[in-house]
Amino acid sequence: MTGNRHRPPGPAGVFRRTAGAMSAGALALAGVLALPAAPAQARTTAKGDVIANLWEWNWDSIASECTNVLGPAGYGAVQVAPPQESLKQTNYYWWDVYQPYSYSLNSRFGTRAKFAAMITACHRAGVKVYTDAVINHTAAQTGTGYDGTTITDKYATPDWSRTDYHDSSECPTSDLTIQDYSNLTQVQNCELLGLPDLRTGSDTVRAGLANYLNSQLALGVDGFRIDAAKHIPETDIAAIEGKLTNTASGSAPYVFQEIYPGTTPQPSDYYPTGDVLDFTYASKLKSAFQGNVSDLSSIESSGILPAANSVSFVTNHDTERNGLHLSYKDGDTYKLANLFQLAYKWATPTVYASWEWTQSDQAPPNSSGFVSDTDCAGGSWYCLDRDTAVVGMVAWHNATDTAAVSNWQTMSSNVIGFGRSGKGFFALNNGTAAATYTFTTGMADGTYSNVVDGGRTAVTVSGGSASVTIPAKGAVAFYNSSYTCTVGCGDAGGGSGDTVSATFNEYASTTSGTNVYVVGSIAALGGWDTSKAVALSSSGYPEWSGEVSVPVNTSFTYKYIKKDASGNVTWESNANRSTATTTSALALNNSWNVANTDATDVTFHENATTDWGTNVYVSGSIPSLGSWNTADAIQLSSASYPDWSRLVIVPRSTSFEYKYLKKDSSGNVTWESGTNRTYTTGSSSGYTTSDTWK
Repeated sequence: MTGNRHRPPGPAGVFRRTAGAMSAGALALAGVLALPAAPAQARTTAKGDVIANLWEWNWDSIASECTNVLGPAGYGAVQVAPPQESLKQTNYYWWDVYQPYSYSLNSRFGTRAKFAAMITACHRAGVKVYTDAVINHTAAQTGTGYDGTTITDKYATPDWSRTDYHDSSECPTSDLTIQDYSNLTQVQNCELLGLPDLRTGSDTVRAGLANYLNSQLALGVDGFRIDAAKHIPETDIAAIEGKLTNTASGSAPYVFQEIYPGTTPQPSDYYPTGDVLDFTYASKLKSAFQGNVSDLSSIESSGILPAANSVSFVTNHDTERNGLHLSYKDGDTYKLANLFQLAYKWATPTVYASWEWTQSDQAPPNSSGFVSDTDCAGGSWYCLDRDTAVVGMVAWHNATDTAAVSNWQTMSSNVIGFGRSGKGFFALNNGTAAATYTFTTGMADGTYSNVVDGGRTAVTVSGGSASVTIPAKGAVAFYNSSYTCTVGCGDAGGGSGDTVSATFNEYASTTSGTNVYVVGSIAALGGWDTSKAVALSSSGYPEWSGEVSVPVNTSFTYKYIKKDASGNVTWESNANRSTATTTSALALNNSWNVANTDATDVTFHENATTDWGTNVYVSGSIPSLGSWNTADAIQLSSASYPDWSRLVIVPRSTSFEYKYLKKDSSGNVTWESGTNRTYTTGSSSGYTTSDTWK
């Protein structure tokens, strides 16, 4: 095998973008997306390493996006979801695909034939394909998969038997799950959340996993993101890679690895087997864009991974849900962070595009679990990859290539600008009002198109300097006097700065046929007209949730209502609630009939181990905790497993009893033993419990 697993190769050779590559066969795969009738012709770019992470899009939609968007825009590769058959459980949660049932390539995203056709279409558009490789474990839940495979014993699958998994001879914990994430033996030999841990030190297992990856390489796949790589010893990954074939272009497949932050192992341990996704980079961006972007002047010395060994990102499917990083809910702030990532010379950048959600487990838009075609105009998907500003910055990124960062200028805590050694200049404004400054650009004198707004405006450089007006929550970037927008040109780009995402979370028990809505004083909330109230989702019942775009820097009042099947309206009895927005996303946590002025919060923490498919809940003696009704108990989050936690809104200065319970996938309830726990809130906020299952 030849090649280098670290830096993804550019678009030369068979992947060079040419007009001739846009064949009728590729265009026939356009699917049903609402896209231009005649796709723009792809253009050869100088670098082409940007990865579009089209997370959990189906194969037809990715084929269309490669043909009509990614290729013309100059993206180098697309990262796609795990392609193997997986668990198909009744709620169709997104994490189904991270529980492999077999290595059949018929999945919830389409058939093997559609997978192969997607790869062909992307290659014709000059875009490489990297798949998400789930090779640490198999499914924890028994049942039936998306290709019809039935599993009744999690250690017996079509591909593996019990001897192919780690057992008590290698994992020291009583239930074989990871209990101590600072213990390397547990991290790599025990089960992550009860997922059967493959014995990757076995040559039989290594060969089987290599065969699965080689089946994708044979269809044209160009590389892999290794899921949960920290749970596999680096030497085992190296051994598996040693059994892989070359890609269709004759090079070794490109590999980048997920090393989630923790004590052990460290990202540097995995540099020999590929690049590593840089979680610290994304954390630094969140800190700067929610604080002072001027801090980005020292980002290279802030503890981020070396550029030569890393892949950068702003968010991913895990961290947008657990709050570690920014997300689309942060509006223009999130977009600006992506623009900075594309502008600053560092690691291989990724742009994340997926669906909008209100519950962390929420399934993608689907039909009986099979993911529906992506509709970027329908409101269910957030297609950042085709945003005017992002597309313009992909072109800017490719044009500036390897040129060093130069002429860094900090104009204020919210405004920065820098050049790329005369090849391009970029400035951003994270403030809430437009800002005008004169920058030293390092560019030759002339008039340049602003790529952030698709070339609608221009910047004039005279004597190497330019007076630039940057919109609120926006950016200006230029490199070429004749830049032409390729795709997404209907969005003016640059950041509107006028709305932000507000997520309403209301705890409310209801009877069948009754739903919960939010209504309020601003137009986005119906202007107090109950017929225009915003329906909340019951997917996390008894918590009802919904996401609404509301004006920035605006005070408003709101309230929740219930509507039964006949349309009868019941208002909650408390006074109107009030809040005010800033320029960042906000979450409003409430409980039915508990006024904001009478409410406080308690974060319940329960240390409890469970089997996969079993969750932990809290129930109690007051209505905010379900009044001991297990159907209205509040599900806790397993994000920091085995610590289950959840912030709950309860009345101030109130004593109550509570207890934890477990529910399995069939709804069977197990209460913890012992007497009821007790708690008393005061008149402040931020209360916390620290409990252990008994």
